[in-house]
Amino acid sequence: MSDVLELVEARLRTTLGEPDARAAVTFLGTDRIEVLRFVDNGVVRYATLGMSAQPMADPTAVLADPLRGPRAELLLSVRGGRADTDKVLRPLAVLAASPQVEGVIVAPGASLDVGEPLWPGAAFSSVLVASSGGLVEDLALDEPMEPVRFLPLLPMTPNEAAWKRVHGAEALEKRWLEHGTDLRDPLRAGVPLD
Repeated sequence: MSDVLELVEARLRTTLGEPDARAAVTFLGTDRIEVLRFVDNGVVRYATLGMSAQPMADPTAVLADPLRGPRAELLLSVRGGRADTDKVLRPLAVLAASPQVEGVIVAPGASLDVGEPLWPGAAFSSVLVASSGGLVEDLALDEPMEPVRFLPLLPMTPNEAAWKRVHGAEALEKRWLEHGTDLRDPLRAGVPLD
C-alpha cells in the first residue's frame, strides 16, 4: 500500500507545496504515521501521512477488508508564530493511528480527544472532524478502493466539546460562524455557549 501513500504525498505537495519539516511516529502494532508541516503566508498546516495506507474497518466486523472501506488523512491549520504548535505532531499521529489502534472510523462530525493539550498551553485537547473537499481535494483510487479524504481538524475547548456532544457538530459549527470565531488562532478562547 506504499503506492497509496506516494499518491497521497503527491496530492499534498501539489496542493500545499513542499513540506518544510516532517516527523514520524510508530506505535506498537501499527504502521508508521508521518506528519508533514507546510507553511504558507503565516498559516502552518500539519498533514498526516500513513493513516490512509489501510482502509478503516468497522470494529464489529469479523474480518477487515484489505481494499474496501473509508480512507483518510488529517489536516490541521493554525496561525504561525503565536504558540508552540509544532508539539502537535505526536497528538496528530495518535489521532491518525486511532483507526488501527482503537478500530474507530474517523468521519466528519466526529470528536477526537487526545486527553492532553494539543500543544503546550493549548486550551484544546480535542478536535472536531470537518468535511473533506475544501483545502485538499479527495484523491480517487483504483476500484474497489474508496477515495482518500483529507479531513480538516477544528480544535475544541473542553466546554465546546461537551456542548457538541449535546447539540451536535452542526450546531457548534453554526455557533462558531455566528461569533466569527477564528478557528486557526491557536490562542483563541472558547465561543460563548449560553
